[in-house]
Amino acid sequence: MLRTRVITALVLVAGLAIVFFALPPPAPSVLFATIAALAGWEWAGLMRQDGPARVMYGGVLVLFCWQISANAAGLVPLLLGLSVAFWLLVVPLWLWRKWTLAGNDAFGYAMGALVILPTWAAMEALFASGVWFLLAAMALVWVADIAAYFAGRAFGRHKLAPTISPGKTWEGVAGAVAGVLAYGTVLIAATPLGARLSFSLPVLAALLLLLTAVSVMGDLFESLLKRQAGIKDSSGLLPGHGGVLDRIDALTSTLPLAALVLYLVRP
Repeated sequence: MLRTRVITALVLVAGLAIVFFALPPPAPSVLFATIAALAGWEWAGLMRQDGPARVMYGGVLVLFCWQISANAAGLVPLLLGLSVAFWLLVVPLWLWRKWTLAGNDAFGYAMGALVILPTWAAMEALFASGVWFLLAAMALVWVADIAAYFAGRAFGRHKLAPTISPGKTWEGVAGAVAGVLAYGTVLIAATPLGARLSFSLPVLAALLLLLTAVSVMGDLFESLLKRQAGIKDSSGLLPGHGGVLDRIDALTSTLPLAALVLYLVRP
């Protein structure tokens, strides 16, 4: 399993590098739309829809992506703002009350669009600002995940959400915070991105803490949906990793916030 997981990760990283740095401009947009389509297909699976409904939902999301990109780009900041409000205000209550997608297809599809479309819009917006903005935001999530894993393994004693994701601990969250703060400090101080983002240290620390918090919520949110659907992975598309939603769960909450902040601070 570990070997399969590593091979899949290397293939994914190589694929991203090729799309971002070697292929012509339409390629990233095609990739982002494909991610949205596959995530939509998996989301409908979490709703226990049948095969045709899952394919149709993925196709509908791609159609929305195309229409927004071609005819309604001005809606992107609103889309990002709605996403941030959802993650900061609604998801904590959702996790507490353990709401479910079951029993109301219209609600489930609407929530899927609210999770997936802003993620697509954020990828487009961050990439348009510079590929390194997108990669830096994605790397923040990876740093948080890795730091949480090792801190949790070494020091984990107090469960974060035992009925949703028994393996996660508060010590792991503390490790994620420490890892992200260190990452952000290095990113701002030692890379060209620091010159393009003029944050004071208190503002930077607050932003990094907020990004870490929503990253954890994104992870917990998908874990809850999978537990309610009675499945371990959102699909088997990525050997050793599960599905697309399993790989972008924390990105769905983090990238829209990062893109909105960038939109607000850049002239």
